[in-house]
Amino acid sequence: MARYFIYISFKGTAYHGWQRQPNGISVQEKLEGALSILLNSTISVTGAGRTDAGVHASMMVAHFDTTHKLSDPLHIIHRLNRLLPADIAIKGIRLVKDDAHARFSAERRTYQYFLSTQKDPFAGETTTILTTDLDFELMNQAAQALLRHTDFTSFSKLHTDTKTNNCNVTQALWTRSIQNPALWVFTITANRFLRNMVRAIVGTLIRVGRHQMTPSEFEGIILACNRSKAGTSAPPQGLFLSDIIYPNDVFIINDHEL
Repeated sequence: MARYFIYISFKGTAYHGWQRQPNGISVQEKLEGALSILLNSTISVTGAGRTDAGVHASMMVAHFDTTHKLSDPLHIIHRLNRLLPADIAIKGIRLVKDDAHARFSAERRTYQYFLSTQKDPFAGETTTILTTDLDFELMNQAAQALLRHTDFTSFSKLHTDTKTNNCNVTQALWTRSIQNPALWVFTITANRFLRNMVRAIVGTLIRVGRHQMTPSEFEGIILACNRSKAGTSAPPQGLFLSDIIYPNDVFIINDHEL
């Protein structure tokens, strides 16, 4: 039995999130189905995390175990991509150590939220359109408070099964696209994220950008550890899981990677 990491990107518009659901189609379900057909055995995958309905990933990682030796990963990738729908793509497969875990071995993750301040008929499924003036400089001032604290209960979905709401945020910044000045991207990196955390943070920062809240009041919301104090979660279509970093020692040396 060998364990592999599989690298996936997907547009989440048509799915009820990453995780398999009893009453909706998920990305996990589609991936498990394709792998099971290709390897002629029942394959279960474990993702690095979960994404909500409508949320996308330019990089998601999952692990799976198989008795098949995947001696030609490029061929496997090609065949999987033919089996999967157009909105899910396999980017790479890597052999990893038996105890490597897509979720628990990850050192840090990065999400990006795409927001356009101008109507864009081509970006509706992957960008949130908000045609209003926002003070992004003030939003960046407020966002720096995220690096000073670790308890993010105020930005967590209620009644989750997590044992702690502590996260170490190392980056939180709005940047403007050079190619498209109306497009702004919020990039946030942490060792872990709570359910709905990024969308709740973005929704609250938008209140700062509208001058409905000061950076000091934003920090006060973090300290309150109370979800009802924060703003409404931003819509899902602007959110992407964009990067996951693992320690080098989880990988089998000289294994093939696309």
